[in-house]
Amino acid sequence: MWEEPPISGERGSGTVFFTGCSLKCIYCQNYKISSENLGKEITVERLSKIFSELQEKGAHNINLVTAEHFAPHICEAIKTARKNGLSIPVILNSSGYINIRTLKMLENYIDIYLVDCKYFFSETAKKYSQAENYCEVAKNAISEMVNQKAKMIYDGDGMLKKGVVIRVLCLPGHIEETKEIIKSLYEKYGESVCYSIMSQYTPTKNTQNIPPLNRKLRESEYDEIVDFCIDLGMENVFVQERESACESFIPEFSGEGV
Repeated sequence: MWEEPPISGERGSGTVFFTGCSLKCIYCQNYKISSENLGKEITVERLSKIFSELQEKGAHNINLVTAEHFAPHICEAIKTARKNGLSIPVILNSSGYINIRTLKMLENYIDIYLVDCKYFFSETAKKYSQAENYCEVAKNAISEMVNQKAKMIYDGDGMLKKGVVIRVLCLPGHIEETKEIIKSLYEKYGESVCYSIMSQYTPTKNTQNIPPLNRKLRESEYDEIVDFCIDLGMENVFVQERESACESFIPEFSGEGV
């Protein structure tokens, strides 16, 4: 229920988390599945049925989280599910650290890209995510996503059917870098995509000794970023309530689901 409004709507987004991640972010909120390999092995056939079950439960869409390293299996599962009546949009919820070949493989299966743009400087990407080339990879990936989904399409209820939503997580102590990210994205894509400026950063046990990541984002920091968006003239942008920066918004994974 806690994605952007045109994704979660009133009935929620049908989220499926995948084990593993191409990044090693030290502040990851889902480290049990991203780095500790927690998960349950299933077949492509079962994955396809999960998609259909989520639709039957009333989910507005299928939301695939850190799924790109399973791209061939996902394509097959979506193809089967569609043959069996899957009609709701499919979202790729991505870190942005994904190559063009994979995106082209997914093009006819993904309706919405929900993508992070984490860093503007390679030094920060290397320090926090062990991916010095993140900025260049994400830049190319987002460009490909926008090329594939060049227009935001909504249904009559305001739910997103096709398009790109770019998320920018505001990291404490990195306000100027966040501004550079937002400025570069808006200069290139304008209002053709949707932006989500996220205040939800929450310290974890892995960041307790790493300042400034050992604290939450200050209200003054987030206000400065929001004011920056307003000054740029951005209209198609979401901001978050400060209450989202708490542990209760971090899913607890058991291996059998959330």
